[in-house]
Amino acid sequence: MEYGHNEPPQPKPVLAVYQAIWALDRYTGEGREWTLEEKLERIAAAGFQGVFGRLPEPGMEERWRRLQAKHGLAFGVESFPMDVSDFRPFLERAKAFDVAYVNAQVGTGFLVGERAVDTLAGLMEEAERSGFPFYVETHRGRVTQDLLRTADYVRQLPGLRLTIDFSHYVLAGELTAPSEEAEPYFDELLQRTSSIHGRVSNGEQIQIDIGAGDHPKAEPFKRWWEKGMRYWYAQAKPGEVLPFVCEIGRHYAITRRRTAERRLGGRAVRPLGAVACDETGGGGSLEQSGGRTAGIRRKRSRKPGRSQ
Repeated sequence: MEYGHNEPPQPKPVLAVYQAIWALDRYTGEGREWTLEEKLERIAAAGFQGVFGRLPEPGMEERWRRLQAKHGLAFGVESFPMDVSDFRPFLERAKAFDVAYVNAQVGTGFLVGERAVDTLAGLMEEAERSGFPFYVETHRGRVTQDLLRTADYVRQLPGLRLTIDFSHYVLAGELTAPSEEAEPYFDELLQRTSSIHGRVSNGEQIQIDIGAGDHPKAEPFKRWWEKGMRYWYAQAKPGEVLPFVCEIGRHYAITRRRTAERRLGGRAVRPLGAVACDETGGGGSLEQSGGRTAGIRRKRSRKPGRSQ
């Protein structure tokens, strides 16, 4: 007897574009913060497939669940575990929400060597027991402080999956120009890509204004993102999702290009991610999961003294 002729086609691995909700803090030029309802409504209306942020504060749980369901947004949750003892109750609380994956900034930059490896291994085991996909973010000031030590972690921990945010390593390493020495280490990490944070550093600031995406400093990031997507796609199972998170924070000092209007995600970081996705091309191309390409607009603040 033959099998498989009438089986439905397997869903392809896809790219899903998320918006970091913390990046909408102080975002409006209207002299007030947007409410949670306004933030999620605008994120969904702009075409994002997911939202990235912390678990809701006590008392906000039902409100969050209702709004997430209303707007059909996936939820990537960020965590800051020091060790298994505080990660276990966090995961138990996360089970009360519709969480797509758990992102972790682990420990501090002073947690090194065997202790760091043991801590990461314990967190991985705890996440696996909970059933959540678990990705460690390449973040400065954490156990992943620098490129060299994180490359050592992936060598020792075959199951370690990463959220790639190389803006931290470009800044911490003052990589103001391409570095042939750094590339092999970047490549080791990119082979563990399970999520990407879209932010561009120039080696002196954690983020810069890349205009319409044509800033020369964006080029290595586009190349890294594309390479990470290729590695991820080659390993992905049917239906798996690669979250690409736009997180451009207004609380950072930043040298800006002069623009008539600023958009979050729509004109710069998100199209770069989409271009990197498109350029995986050929026989193994990533598809983007739904969504439009418009960004989140904010009104420009008028200068003091001008009538509203």
